Amino acid sequence: MKFGEVATSQAIGCILAHSTKVAARALPKGQVLGVGEIEELLNAGIRSLTVASLDDGDVPENYAADALAAAIGSSQVRISPATTGRVNFYAEENGIFWPDKEAVDLFNSVDPAITLATLAEGGSVKRGEMVATIKIIPLAVSNRAIGTAVSSLFGRAVLTVDPYLRHDVVLISTQLPTLKQSVIDKTTRNLVRRLESSHSTLVSEFRSDHRADAVAEQIRDALRVSRSRPQVIVIFGASAVTDERDVIPEAIRLAGGRVLRVGMPVDPGNLLVIGDLAGVPVIGAPGCARSSKENGFDWILRRLLTGERPEAIDITRMGVGGLLKEIPTRPSPRQGRDQRSKPISVAAVLLAAGTSSRMGDGIKHKLLARFDGIPLVRRTASSVLNSRVTTVVAVTGHRNVEIENALEGLCVRLCHNSSYLSGIASSLACGISEAAKDNADGVLVALADMPNVSPSDINALIDAFIDAEGLSVVRAATHGKRGNPVIIPRSLFADVLALQGDVGAKHVIQNSGLNIVDVQIGKAAHIDVDTPEALMAAGGAFEDSTH
Repeated sequence: MKFGEVATSQAIGCILAHSTKVAARALPKGQVLGVGEIEELLNAGIRSLTVASLDDGDVPENYAADALAAAIGSSQVRISPATTGRVNFYAEENGIFWPDKEAVDLFNSVDPAITLATLAEGGSVKRGEMVATIKIIPLAVSNRAIGTAVSSLFGRAVLTVDPYLRHDVVLISTQLPTLKQSVIDKTTRNLVRRLESSHSTLVSEFRSDHRADAVAEQIRDALRVSRSRPQVIVIFGASAVTDERDVIPEAIRLAGGRVLRVGMPVDPGNLLVIGDLAGVPVIGAPGCARSSKENGFDWILRRLLTGERPEAIDITRMGVGGLLKEIPTRPSPRQGRDQRSKPISVAAVLLAAGTSSRMGDGIKHKLLARFDGIPLVRRTASSVLNSRVTTVVAVTGHRNVEIENALEGLCVRLCHNSSYLSGIASSLACGISEAAKDNADGVLVALADMPNVSPSDINALIDAFIDAEGLSVVRAATHGKRGNPVIIPRSLFADVLALQGDVGAKHVIQNSGLNIVDVQIGKAAHIDVDTPEALMAAGGAFEDSTH
């Protein structure tokens, strides 16, 4: 491939190296220049260009990326079409990601022009989450390099997501006078949340005295629980395990099972016990697993929920990357969120594209109604701006010019959704695509017709999102009934962007497997103004018949 500056008139058939503005449009990087493009460039006064021209055997970046992606063996992984020399790989199911490190290293050693990057091995991933990406660095790469990279794979399954399987889970909690029942109850709730990604079910819970014989009896009872799926037994001891003959491992033996290992080289999570009884795995959970924070228990439970049955040697090999303190997510030695240079951030999307159809006469627009002399859309936008969100994106559609005029002077980024009549999904996609450019950890989705949501209400949602380390869905509620606004974590952006029609993010949230935190903000979570009666009851009015 030849690369450099040439006269524009001599660039027919060449590949444009940099995006270039002409009168009517911008020609993108990677554009193959035909007669029409050359004429546009010359008319714009551009007399020279930086371009690439292909030699025999060179393959353009997108064709190269597609060819390499097709050669990478994968399981439960979806491949995107190539764009700008990049192909992304996405998990098709919730599960655990296992890249073949040796194959990836060989692939990346072929030519610096060809790169493959993946997530760390053993990490839990959600359906739709990116797990790997191929990037072709130059505008083209030799066919010889492509062939060498393909042959380096040796038919291996390079990218694998082991999907979670539904399991029936039985919980046994031991009790001592020093252990509060509220702690046991919280432990149960956290276990249920841990099972959500795999759609597994806590089918039964036993509470037992903290004695080996009593726990052994409960283990035998757990095996008799009727089940239609594979089973896992989880035991939370009222006191930490201090020896391989302690209550939980001894109970496994008394029940007729075998103890595979007491202790693991993962911290938090050192004091884990794992055993087996009649093919059913039994986990003695460490005390740290009472918390929802990442620990060694999560590593073992997740692998069991894929159907894997780890042996002692597998646990022995978990030490590298096993120092997890202050690390809420994947199993690699990263800096904790509360120590990272970038704090958890929340952007906001204000949905203001609707047609206000329930106002009745087709003239009045609820978002232009006045509350204390201020248009409703401006009032709502101001409340969001006065909270701790980092950015506010207002999505407009119906009567967008009037809505945008009402927002004039506010520090709001506008995103006009020309497809607003297709339903709310297109407005969500418009807003989240724009807000995601700021690399926020979550996006607060606010409805512009909710006049009583205050900055302090929004800050309460943000506080809950930060407490959940940016990993949970947070939504406003009142008296146990969910409402709005809602904070959607970054891990769900791809799923929301894939929605179509007049559907919101409810289905995505309910099927995400993520923890959902409800924050009680009172009646404001449910007061919107879809009708003239509701608008008047909330304190709004129209100035005249045209507004």
